[in-house]
Amino acid sequence: MLHFPIFLDLDDRAVVVSGGGAAAMAKLRLLMKTGAAISVFAARPSPEISQWAADARLRLVRRALQPGDTAGATLFYAADEDPAEDARTAAIARAEGALVNIVDNLRDSAFITPAIVDRAPVTVAIGTEGAAPVLARAIKRDLEDRLPQSLGVLARAGKAFRAMAEHLPHGRARRDFWSEFYFRTGPRAAASGTIEDSLDTLLNTHLVADPAPGHVDFVGAGPGDPELLTLKARAALDAADVVIHDRLIAPEILELARREATIIEAGKTGFGPAMPQGEINDLIVRHAQSGAHVVRLKSGDPTVFGRLDEELQAVTAADVSWRIVPGITSASAAVAAIGQSLTQRGRNTSVRFLTGHDMQGFAEQDWQALARPGEVCAIYMGKRAARFLQGRLLMHGARNETPVTAIENASRPDQRIHATDLAGMARGLADITGPALIFIGLSPRDASLAMPELDSKEIAS
Repeated sequence: MLHFPIFLDLDDRAVVVSGGGAAAMAKLRLLMKTGAAISVFAARPSPEISQWAADARLRLVRRALQPGDTAGATLFYAADEDPAEDARTAAIARAEGALVNIVDNLRDSAFITPAIVDRAPVTVAIGTEGAAPVLARAIKRDLEDRLPQSLGVLARAGKAFRAMAEHLPHGRARRDFWSEFYFRTGPRAAASGTIEDSLDTLLNTHLVADPAPGHVDFVGAGPGDPELLTLKARAALDAADVVIHDRLIAPEILELARREATIIEAGKTGFGPAMPQGEINDLIVRHAQSGAHVVRLKSGDPTVFGRLDEELQAVTAADVSWRIVPGITSASAAVAAIGQSLTQRGRNTSVRFLTGHDMQGFAEQDWQALARPGEVCAIYMGKRAARFLQGRLLMHGARNETPVTAIENASRPDQRIHATDLAGMARGLADITGPALIFIGLSPRDASLAMPELDSKEIAS
């Protein structure tokens, strides 16, 4: 992030603009929406700028900017549309302590003015670091269509009523009150012109209501790509007071949680450091019993090798309400990455989801069935078990040329596909460092997808 987004209070603060043409007018239309004390220096101002000065919306000085003119200014815009003159005026403003923007000169500007959607006091600012202004305008246009004009009316009413809402307890009680106003009762009241009465009635209802009990959402975060997060999972993160997450959750997904939410890692590493399951259960229950909305965020789908039942038993025993929000499991993302399907007519009518290890160590399976030609299985947490899996399958008659494919960091930007066969499995997967899902019985549809240095032989599609 090159430019840090902030909302700057310009009320009664000095803002200076040098220039009297189209570039200056574009900035002035935005600046005049604020309470800034605006001064414009232009020897030949446009008729519009002259009229704004006549209407006392700004101060117009009909000459070029000189030293001393920007003393005490918070912001300065160099908008003369002449590189030499813009450089001269910008140097004056910098020397006198103002933040400088040179129109259409990103490199020499200390700040940029974003595209703005105005539903005052709700303001949406859209920036692209100056790289794609056309894209910023397209996003602005889309948001303009989505955000009703009544949004500003509701926000102004909420701002005026905020002191009254302080009578509610901090935290979830206040969020529930404002959520109900902005998204349910408020829009209806705005349509009928009864916003003030609506706020009074709603506040009285919430003041006498019992505190909302704690709740736990067991949420699947998907394989890692934030765009594969479900809408229901996204909404749960937005409402959470506490997020207790697995080690494999992508940082981009954690960024979607509320800024005020408490984020707790409850990580587990196969054959490595791990928070005990009992401690995780206690953590979930303790926060929920304090009245928090807890999101237990699990990689992939919470119902697949996620020890969900143990956590459900803990919250049920504590009489805490809960909900399961399914996610896309890693096998689905991994098989999509190699352009295959999990089942195929004439090849396999079933697919097995297996774990490479369990609480006792490497997990035993029905090796006789898995070794049959045409069988397909997806192995979770199988990296360290690769040699064990290879040995068991070969011992029970599986063919050396049975395809084996591991998808490392499935769906993420650093995704890698490792393709080999059963004979070369242990050696072919030794280079994997990230989380991986292993398919026995499947190879990439396109051989070029795989990392060639790991292929033990030509891949058969």
